[in-house]
Amino acid sequence: MTNKSISNRDMNVLWHPCTQMKDHETFPIIPISRGNGIYLEDFEGNRYIDGISSWWVNLFGHANSYINGKVKEQLDTLEHVILAGFTHEGIVVLSERLVKLAPEGLTRCFYADNGSSAVEVALKMSYHAHRNRGDNRALFVSLTNSYHGETLGALSVGDVALYKETYEPLLIRSIQTPSPCDQTVEAANEAIAQFERLLRERSSEIAALIVEPLVQGAGGMVMYHPHFLTQAKWLCSEYGIHFIADEIMVGFGRTGTMFACEQAEITPDFLILSKGLTGGYLPLSVVMTTESIYGEFYCDYNPYRSFLHSHSYTGNALACAAANATLDLFEKNRVIEANRELSMAISDGLKRFVGRKEVKETRQCGMIGVIELEGFDPKERIGVTIHRLCLGKGILIRPLGNIIYVMPPYVITTGELGLIFDAIESALNELTL
Repeated sequence: MTNKSISNRDMNVLWHPCTQMKDHETFPIIPISRGNGIYLEDFEGNRYIDGISSWWVNLFGHANSYINGKVKEQLDTLEHVILAGFTHEGIVVLSERLVKLAPEGLTRCFYADNGSSAVEVALKMSYHAHRNRGDNRALFVSLTNSYHGETLGALSVGDVALYKETYEPLLIRSIQTPSPCDQTVEAANEAIAQFERLLRERSSEIAALIVEPLVQGAGGMVMYHPHFLTQAKWLCSEYGIHFIADEIMVGFGRTGTMFACEQAEITPDFLILSKGLTGGYLPLSVVMTTESIYGEFYCDYNPYRSFLHSHSYTGNALACAAANATLDLFEKNRVIEANRELSMAISDGLKRFVGRKEVKETRQCGMIGVIELEGFDPKERIGVTIHRLCLGKGILIRPLGNIIYVMPPYVITTGELGLIFDAIESALNELTL
């Protein structure tokens, strides 16, 4: 088996996500034969450090022996069961653990298969809870630059034109309020003032505000101060609208705390988790909510009051085994504390790029480091070029246009982080010679 043979077969039958397939006529798809820790290996023995956790999902490395063992153990007992009218121990244990870990007051867990699906659940649940109270609120608010997924509801509340404009006629009603422009308290207060003006004018129409706490992912890795979250949650409570925290990307330690909302000392009405939930092993997502919202649907059977939403693989037993194993590793290894040293290494790596003429700024939040470039024509597709150059050096990063980011698995060493920054620095040097 060779890279070329697998890549050629792939091109005959697959359509890859977020990909212009014509690009791969000249830049072959890389087939991966195995993973081990932070490394991915192709069929010819070339190894790549996974600097972006395979789209932000992998926490404890590929083929982690502990998670492997727990999934294999589960496989011999129960692979899946319908979750309507049935349950299993794994999902009960997982839900109990999440309730203990999450901000106080989030007591109910509703499961789906992926992040976008969980966003859909939260939007529907918010609208329906208002409706059950006799209040028709069909408008959602999100932040500028936001991204919440690519199914139609999730796409509706995002603000990345590249993803959204084509499908505009199909989308539900949403409006955007400015996100803080940087990580200062002053920027947070300016954005809060804008949000409060919007609420004074239109709060009676609004079901919920949905935000990516502290870091906006696919919208450009924009970062802001926790003060914005604190004040936004207070305003939502004052005006009777729900606060939805989309922690699909930032949950499970990415920002330096288990959940980003902890840094603002708030409890959202809905907390959305996915990606790192299973350590990057299997699709699973959860919407956590309060007893109050759960109570809006609890009644003698009424099809118009009940929350009739489902996914065939809801609460899959294998995924729950991976999720419980992932939480075990957090408990056993004091991961959040250990990540502080890695965060310092990311900070040190970013210092290399400060002052370079093609670097607009660097920024960091916990285990996420960002280098924003400027001065390149968008038609140059600079991110694609840097991606290719780094792959040639054995490093997988996937820039968002002119945004280079590093978001590695937590099992990386400081030395291996240095190799990632070496590759980025070398790629930029090649481009600017």
